[in-house]
Parts: sequence; structure tokens; C-alpha cells
Amino acid sequence: MVEAPQTAEGWYVLHDFRSVDWDAWRDSPEHERAHALEAGESFLQHREAVADADEGDSAVFSILGHEADLLFLHLRPTLDDLNRIERSFEGTAFAEFTEQTNSYVSVTEVSGYVSDEYFENPEEVDEGLRRYIEGKLEPSLPDDAYVSFYPMSKRRDPEYNWYTLPFEERAELMAEHGDTGRQYGGKVQQIISSSLGLDNWEWGVTLFSEDPVHLKDIVYEMRFDEGSSKYGEFGEFLVGRRFPPSDLDAFLTGEEVPTPESEEREDGHPHGHGESESGSGGHHHGHGESGGEDQESEDGEESLREELADLDVYAGQPHGEDVFAVGLYSEADVDELETEVEGLTESFDHYDTHVETAVYEPVAGEGPAAVVSLWETESAADTAAGFLADLPGVTGRAGEAEEGWGTMGMFYTVEPEYREEFVEKFVEVTDALEGMEGHRETRLLARRDDENELFIDSRWESKEDAMDFFRSDAFRDTVSWGRDVLADRPRHVFLA
Repeated sequence: MVEAPQTAEGWYVLHDFRSVDWDAWRDSPEHERAHALEAGESFLQHREAVADADEGDSAVFSILGHEADLLFLHLRPTLDDLNRIERSFEGTAFAEFTEQTNSYVSVTEVSGYVSDEYFENPEEVDEGLRRYIEGKLEPSLPDDAYVSFYPMSKRRDPEYNWYTLPFEERAELMAEHGDTGRQYGGKVQQIISSSLGLDNWEWGVTLFSEDPVHLKDIVYEMRFDEGSSKYGEFGEFLVGRRFPPSDLDAFLTGEEVPTPESEEREDGHPHGHGESESGSGGHHHGHGESGGEDQESEDGEESLREELADLDVYAGQPHGEDVFAVGLYSEADVDELETEVEGLTESFDHYDTHVETAVYEPVAGEGPAAVVSLWETESAADTAAGFLADLPGVTGRAGEAEEGWGTMGMFYTVEPEYREEFVEKFVEVTDALEGMEGHRETRLLARRDDENELFIDSRWESKEDAMDFFRSDAFRDTVSWGRDVLADRPRHVFLA
């Protein structure tokens, strides 16, 4: 009997495609259009704020072509949540000017092709892989501008029947497919959802990118994978452009969406990505208000950046943009780990958002090696984290909640003649940190391909504890001493 891979399901997904009755919209009195527009914006803003459930995500897209004008994309924990969303929209005044031309119902899924261990020994799965899988099951909708959606199934022809292949062969074909996709890490993000028993095809694939050419390229290259060329069948493709609910009126009047932030609409409201009730949208867990403690935290972090800059410490903003770091720990043989990272780095280097990726090992003492990957955007860093989680021997990701707040990445390039002196100074600072409130552990690691580039892995109970240290006289004294031994500015990088 052919073995069926185990699956885990996450959030349910509704792709709700709508066409606008343009004749009815143009012919309606202005007050009716205004009422309908207000109702439509309010509905979409509340969905993006996830005001209808404890968690989930939503977005609206302008669709090109004749199949639809709009896509309302919703992810929620239960099928009933989506049912209520669909019915509640039909009750709005704006719905009277639309018709549902297509829809797709599915549920996010991870299968045994990704990790047998996740299903057979869940307690043994390392934190990095667990985080990657959970991100697949409860994804946030990327802010990337363009979307491409298509349904697909696996072929069941007499000659090419996916479901009669042995598991090992199917897993090998899926791995080849994944290798192609990894080449687009940082350029394309995807949500794969299963529709077996829920809709007419077997899976729905939703791709997101800032460049529509990347959407074409990834589909084109994957067509050459044997898993697709022999066993893939595809439905219609629909492509669109994300815009905020506040731009619904601009969409209806034929203006550019999202509308440029520097302009104003005729009604006097500013153009651009107007914030919904939840702020800028994104991945929601609960109904926390935007601002409040989070805003205070962001303000404090920005203040810390400024204070570090006053000390001539690089504060995570090269080329005028933030840098986001992904740090993973691995207990694998360091030579083997470095070989694997070199292969990933070659792929990462194709993306403009990639800064660097390197392996670091402890200078003295024991402990896992670290793989640190720097990116110019948080979404690119998060995407890279999924690929890095597949490295051998990964035991966890820097910054996991149980590890305290973020692993602070302090990167130092030391003048070769001062390296020994720097290591001695590090030991002195570490001894002093042992008695500091909120401090957990600090290690010194050196980059494998350059022993003079050092990484201080420092863990704290909370962000506030770490900030207190960076504002302390001890840290200022250390920075002042370091100016004579460092070849470059020390760099503080906030973790993604």
C-alpha cells in the first residue's frame, strides 16, 4: 500500500474574488455611492484589524484582467470564521455593487515531506524548525505589493499518477521543488493551502513579491522540476496589487493604488497606506491596541539607536536602512555547517536585500556554533530564517522567548595585533556582567573565515535589561577603549 504523508493543518483561507458593477456604480446617486464606500472601507478595515476573531489576517487587492476586480483575502482559525466574514460582507451597502465571480476555500498545511520528525517525535524537533513550520500554518500576509494566486492538483493519469509513487520518490521530487523555491528566498513569499475536500482543486498557491517578474520567473523555473512537469496540473492564474482599505475610493475612480503618500485626494484625505484600526495590519494575535507599550518600546529602541550613534557605534542602519539579523545555533560539525552555509549564501547573494551570512564558532570554551544572516528588510530576514532552519544540527533560533530577549548581535572587527588583548578584555567584561541584573549569558565567537571578526552573543531577561546595559557607564567605557583596537565601528544589530 502506498504511504500517505501525515499532515498538520493551521488557519483556514478564503480567496473571495469580486467584480464591480461599474454601470450601476456610475449611475447611482452620489449619496448612495458615498454610503456604500464608507461601508466597504469600514468592512475591510475591520477585517484587516481582525476585529472578528482572536487571530488571523486579511488584505484587499486590485485584480487585473476580466476574471475579477477585487480580491478579499482572509485567514482565520476556523471555517466558521470565514463563513461569517463572507456573509457579513453581503450585508454591506458596498456588496450591492459587486458580484462574487470566483472563490477558493482551503486550509494551510504542512506535510511529512517537510519533516517526518515533526509528526513522529514532536518534542524532539528543534526550535528553529518548529518556528518555520508554525509560520507555515499561521502565516502573516506579506506587505509585498503583488499577489499571484492559482489552484493546482497532482496528476492521476495512468502513466503519471502521483498517488501511486512510493513515498521516498515523492519526497525526493518535493525536495527538488523546494530547492528551486529557495533560490527566490527574499524575493517571493508563498502560502500553500490544502483544498482536498474543500474545493475543486487539491491546493491553492498564493505568491507575494515586490516585483511581478519574480512571480513569473519562479513559476517558470518550477515548471522544469519533474514534480511539476510530469505530475502537476494547474488552474487559472490571477494577479493583483495590494492596497489599503482607505484607498477603496481611489480604486473606484481609477486612480493609482496604493496612492502616493505625498499626494492628497480630492476629498482632502492624504493618499497612501492609511492605517487600519490595528495600525499597519499584519499578523494578529489578539486585539491589542496599536501604540501603547509597543509604541513606547519602539520609541525607546529608536532612542537607543541615537545614543549608540552618539558613541560612534553602528546602530543597525547601513545605507540609510535598517539591518535585520537572523541568528541560529547549531551543534553540527562546524566544517559541515560551513559548507552548507556557503551553498545558501550563494543563493542569498542573488538578492539585493542580503547583506551577509557567516558561521561563527566559540573563541574559547564549549557551546554551539552560530549562523548569523543579515538582511535589509525584516520580511527577507524572516524568509531566510526558514531556509536556515534546514541547516544540520540546528538547536534553536536566537531571540526565542525562552532564551530571553533577542540575542544582541554586537559585531566587532579587531585589528589583528590587538586580537589577544580584545579577548582578555572580553573576559573582564563578562565577569562584570555576571552580577548585572537581567543578564543571562554572554559568549564570544569568531567568524570562521576571518578570526578577527568577532560576534558577542549576549542574552538578557528582557529588552529593558539589555538597554540598561547599553546605557551604562561600563558599556561606554568599553566602547571608548575599543576605538583603539577595532578596525571598524562596532555594530549593534536588532534581531528580526
